[in-house]
Amino acid sequence: MENKNKTLVTEFLFLGVTDQLHQQIILFILLLLVYLATVCGNLGMITLIWTDSRLHTPMYFFLSHLSFVDICSSSSISPKTLCDVFVEKKGISFMGCAAQLWFSGLFVATECFLLASMAYDRYVAICKPLLYTLIMSQKVCVQLVVGPYAVAFINTMTHTTLTFCLPFCGPNIIDHFFCDISPVLSLACADTWINKLALFIMAGAVVVLSGLAILVSYICILMAILRIQSATGRQKAFSTCSSHLAVVSVFYGTLFFTYVLPNSRSSLDINKVISLFYTVVIPMLNPLIYSMRNKEVKDAFRRKAERSNFLISR
Repeated sequence: MENKNKTLVTEFLFLGVTDQLHQQIILFILLLLVYLATVCGNLGMITLIWTDSRLHTPMYFFLSHLSFVDICSSSSISPKTLCDVFVEKKGISFMGCAAQLWFSGLFVATECFLLASMAYDRYVAICKPLLYTLIMSQKVCVQLVVGPYAVAFINTMTHTTLTFCLPFCGPNIIDHFFCDISPVLSLACADTWINKLALFIMAGAVVVLSGLAILVSYICILMAILRIQSATGRQKAFSTCSSHLAVVSVFYGTLFFTYVLPNSRSSLDINKVISLFYTVVIPMLNPLIYSMRNKEVKDAFRRKAERSNFLISR
């Protein structure tokens, strides 16, 4: 009789980031500006790579997909968050929550493995320069891009299916601003140890395997750079991977602080801020890092600007 009286949850409610009006105004303006910068910056990077023949190399092929993933990752969360800033009832349907969890998880996991693919590309470029074009063939590049999407799809589909097959019949308030897996699991009215075990194993494998691939690649790169005799040669070799290293440091550092902090009340508030950073801010930073620290990208921008000025002056 008790089970029959339980009402299944059909929608979830977010607590959001803040309920103070002046903070909401600031948050809305910042989120809007960051989201517009994310979309424009990454679309600009993709367009530049596609239209400039000098950037038709494996490194920029991977970078174009990273920019695409950043747009999708931000778009899975930012528009809904912007709509909810001033709304008292920050609701999302049951299936909408499942979709948001799936898309956000898919693109974060894809980014992990894409960064690993880019690290391998830099390893081949610096450690095996004479064999670079042979090793990094078009077929290999496609495999190194399709692989991250496929693994992330399987990983995220498993978590989403396991999570939303659970019964939700009690509280429906998510202490977050989007459907993250841990806050959603805490609302299930059933034992979630299998879900938590699967999350620990599969999500851990994504971070550890991609992180190890990046770490091993950069250890080999560092050893190769140290063997270069001239300071100019070492600087040139390091400059080819400095942008990628900066992106990796920011991305993995943020993920580490998000999922290693203990689940205290203050830590949950800190995690909201950190989650806001890696879901909204990092997708905006990636094109900025590559455009400011990469000479080839800056040269491509300059060529496009000069060509535009020439066409306007005619």
